[in-house]
Amino acid sequence: MDLNFNKNEDHNKLLVTDLKKRFAQVKLGGGQKRIEKLHAEGKMTARERIDYLLDDKANSIEIGAFVGDGMYAEQAHGHCEVGHSIEGVVGKESLRRIQEVLNRLGLS
Repeated sequence: MDLNFNKNEDHNKLLVTDLKKRFAQVKLGGGQKRIEKLHAEGKMTARERIDYLLDDKANSIEIGAFVGDGMYAEQAHGHCEVGHSIEGVVGKESLRRIQEVLNRLGLS
């Protein structure tokens, strides 16, 4: 048994857990109230529109998800409103098609 390996493994697992929590917060974009308002208007969020385009959501990755995170720590919510700043998504659907749609949505 390698005690140092186990210590590093535990540390990395904690980091991944923290990263997942931060990403869940970032995915809220403008916040839960904003998402509910969009849904009430019959609209989808930017991430929902992108997910709709992807053939296989499990094989996609969002690039730059944390771009605005922590920029405005003095504000009550402690993060930049990143709902409109999706930097890029790579998925199985034609990358060109997705890039075109991102451009039309003003997300690129």
